[in-house]
Order: sequence, then structure tokens, then C-alpha cells
Amino acid sequence: MYIGIDVGGTNLKAGLVDESGHLVAVERTPLDFQSPEQFAAATAHLAAAVARKGSVGPEEIACVGMGLPGAVSHDTILFITNIPMQNVPIVKLFRQHFDVPLLLGNDADCAAVGEFFCGAGRGCQDLAVVTLGTGIGCGLVLGGRLRGGVASSEGGHITICQDGELCNCGRRGCWEQYASATALIRETKAAIAAHPKSLLHELAAQNGVEGKTVFQAAEAGDETALMVCQTYVRFLADGVISLVNMLRPEVVAIGGGVAGAPDALLLEPLRELVNRESYARHGGRSTQVLRAELGNDAGILGAALLQRAI
Repeated sequence: MYIGIDVGGTNLKAGLVDESGHLVAVERTPLDFQSPEQFAAATAHLAAAVARKGSVGPEEIACVGMGLPGAVSHDTILFITNIPMQNVPIVKLFRQHFDVPLLLGNDADCAAVGEFFCGAGRGCQDLAVVTLGTGIGCGLVLGGRLRGGVASSEGGHITICQDGELCNCGRRGCWEQYASATALIRETKAAIAAHPKSLLHELAAQNGVEGKTVFQAAEAGDETALMVCQTYVRFLADGVISLVNMLRPEVVAIGGGVAGAPDALLLEPLRELVNRESYARHGGRSTQVLRAELGNDAGILGAALLQRAI
């Protein structure tokens, strides 16, 4: 048995996972960060709680995996932007409370591992997972192994527009400034302001602006919304094509809330652009562009199965 811990911005979630990759039990708790020591204790106690829920003793747990929204090494949290931790020896602190081997992974990498073993990447050897959220997460499993072991990939910071939008990383023109959910909402708001008579404007006035708002209006035939969707998919394709050209994976799986958009507005035009413009098409190997399958469980499952991919 394995335990996966998914560390989010506001919540901690742990899952007990069996050898077949099935979730046996899940426990959640709010993230009430006070100190690295308190964080380690909270995650350890959560792991112990989900083991108890599944009627499993610590001696039956092969390992615990933890997916974190930042940079990690094999035993240390190097840096997390939104949780004030830097150079924290989390494995040592965690095992003071729950003495089971602990592996660390970036959250996007864990999502990729989850999709590789249990989701859209089942049966392939080379998988890229692109998660569209506040930024763009990118996890790579190549040759059946997580790229770089526990080191994460920062595909969201591919430059696609020289001297473009300022990114939080300090550079300009990063992919996530154009193809993340945050970027989509920004462009939707700009279109609403410029087209006050559009259906898009009407929907936003009723329900506010979310990532799905522009797709809802586009599905209803609104020209302003269709224009925003087409521009967004073009930017999304630019980064996906770069990944395909560099890595030639068998599958690129698109995840995150935006990935729930209708196929006709997102995945179908994205596939068309990737198939038409990626250099890899000349090599006789096409890349499938699929929707990620695991949703909110990807991080837990991937963290739990991390040791299989490193």
C-alpha cells in the first residue's frame, strides 16, 4: 500500500492507494501553515489518519509520496512561493511523527505520474501533462521515468512572445502569461470591456467571469467569445508544439479546469494545430493530444506512485 499527499494552496489531501492504483481511502484537512515543523506534523498526522481509515498499519505502507507546489530535492523543500518554506528538511521532520519512507515531488510532476499509470498515459512510454490553472504546470514522464527524477519541469516559462506580458518569474512573454486560466480570464475581461453588447458581456454580468465563461458564450455562438477562444487556443498550441518538437511524446494530456471546455472549442482545434505545425510530423510519429482523465485525484495518485517513476 502507498499514501499520496497533495499539498494545495488552502488544503491538504491524503489518499491510501493500493498496488493497482486504486484509491482506498481519502482524508482532507485545511492547510493552516504556522511553521515548517507544524506543517511536517500536520502532513504526518494526515498520513496516519488515512492509513487508519483504510485499516492499514504503518508497517504495511511501502512509502508516502508528497506533491508540493514548488521546487524540491530528494529530501528537502527547496522553495515554495505561496507557502513560506525554503530549504526545509521535510523528510527528517515528517519521519519524526510518521516513520515511513517519504518521497517528494513537484505537484505537476505528480499529476504526470498519476496520469501515466492510471489515466490518459496508460500504456505509453512518453507522456507530457500540461495543467492549465493559475499558471501552467508541466510534468514529463519519458521512457517510463519522471524526467530528472524528482526535479520538476517549468514548461510554463517557455517564451512564446518576446518582450510580452511580464511574468511572475521576472521574464516577459512566458507561455503561462498567454495560455493559463489566469490569462484566459484576463483576455475575457478585456473582450467584455471592448464589446459591451455581446452575449459574453451579458453572461459575465449575470455570473461573473471564470475560465469557463468564454466557452459558454462561444458555444451559444457569440462572435466575441469565439474570437477569444481561437486566440487562446493559438497561444496554447504554441507551447504544446514546442514541447512536441523538443520531446516527441506519445501523448500530451491537457488538465486543469480549462480542459473541461467543449472539444469543439479546445481540444479539436488544438489537435489540428499540433498535427499541422509540429516538426515531429515529418518523423512518422504523431503525438496524441488528450484530455487528462484523473481530475483532482491526479496529484494524490501520482504522489502515491512516485517511487515507480523515479
